[in-house]
Amino acid sequence: MLSDHVLFIDAEALVVDKPAGLPVTPVRDGSLSVENHLDSLRFGFQRRPQIVHRLDRDTSGCLLLARNPKAHKRFSAAFEAGSVTKVYWAVVSPPPAEAEGVIDLPLLKVSTREEGWRMVVDDRGKASRTHWRKLMEADGRALIEFRPETGRTHQIRVHAASGLGAPIVGDPVYGRGDAGPMLLHARALTVPREGKPPVTALADPPPSFGPFAAHAAVPDAAA
Repeated sequence: MLSDHVLFIDAEALVVDKPAGLPVTPVRDGSLSVENHLDSLRFGFQRRPQIVHRLDRDTSGCLLLARNPKAHKRFSAAFEAGSVTKVYWAVVSPPPAEAEGVIDLPLLKVSTREEGWRMVVDDRGKASRTHWRKLMEADGRALIEFRPETGRTHQIRVHAASGLGAPIVGDPVYGRGDAGPMLLHARALTVPREGKPPVTALADPPPSFGPFAAHAAVPDAAA
């Protein structure tokens, strides 16, 4: 039950640790989504919480829900204004040579009948900027922390593949055909609130991260 994955809760906000493989909204194949779990996330309130933002189906980690319409409006505005701090962890291959950097590549959505839609680097696209740093290396792979300034669709996935030259392991669209799940995780979320402490949440990576999951115990890894 998603109600067992609560990372933060108060009268306005609820942050859950979304499992990889669970879509946020209903999908064509009829699989259960986060929306199917909203009744179990009332926690004494009459209203069901409202989803504020999206995570890809195969991305795990911090997902924010609002517990009333006014909070939903404020949180949505914070995302739109770029004032929300988002931290992602991903396992990529091969490890980048540099220790850290900034990827500044515009992204454009394209679609073909044969391959469907995807995001590509294109000067006609929307400005997209991501800060990154390497946290550790093992077995020809690296654990990378990504901090996106913008919130474009598939931004981190495309920036890893095209900006670093190191696709996320398991990425079915931009990767290299690795077996297993996509190793992208929404590690931390901070949402500012006027007159109140911010909404903050931290989610440990899932077991699929293998040896990289242990990095969550490193003192400076709390994002």
